[in-house]
Amino acid sequence: MSTESISDRREHIRSISVTALSALLGVAAAFASMSITGDVGPADAAGDTRALMLVAGAILAQFLLYDFTGIYGEDEFGVKHYLFITFMTFSLWFVTWGILLTAEATI
Repeated sequence: MSTESISDRREHIRSISVTALSALLGVAAAFASMSITGDVGPADAAGDTRALMLVAGAILAQFLLYDFTGIYGEDEFGVKHYLFITFMTFSLWFVTWGILLTAEATI
């Protein structure tokens, strides 16, 4: 018999969904950053603030999406969740965009 309840399973699926969405939006923001800074060299592209604003927009869009869809209840979404979503999105954006800049990829 399973000792896992329905609420535990729902919470697990919710955490997987939030992690996957933040990772995918981080990678998508990296590709979008590469496309808007693709006409300059890697050193100049790394200093472009438009790319940073793009990842900040991806992070804020997630907060609005989670609030609109009601994935988290009013009392469940705390500072820990904000920090996790921000860290995951920024780190995936940073790593992916760094690889694209290093490889001098064109999009």
